[in-house]
Amino acid sequence: MAEKKYDSEERTYNFARNVAYFTKKLPKSSCNFKYTDQVISSSGSVGANYIEANESLSKKDFVLRIKICRKEAKESAYWLRLIVDTNSNEFSKEGIALKNEAEELKKIFSAIVDKSK
Repeated sequence: MAEKKYDSEERTYNFARNVAYFTKKLPKSSCNFKYTDQVISSSGSVGANYIEANESLSKKDFVLRIKICRKEAKESAYWLRLIVDTNSNEFSKEGIALKNEAEELKKIFSAIVDKSK
């Protein structure tokens, strides 16, 4: 059996893409406009900073970028939680799954930071 390869660049891209698709389904309201702007920005920043980390010029720069990834993943989880809690239950399952993915990404980035010390 071949070992499954984990591609974090692809995973972070899929996370941002899935967040964007999810937010398109939400009802149009002033809260949702603000929350979705925030979560789209933070979820996209996770992957963008991960790419930057992989192209870093030093270990210090790498760790800084990974810390930013972690911060943006944590922020994404926050906005997703707000979106789930302020919308009807029909959005709960997908929103919670995305929030859980943000939390998993945060844990991955925390582990990378810990191993880079």
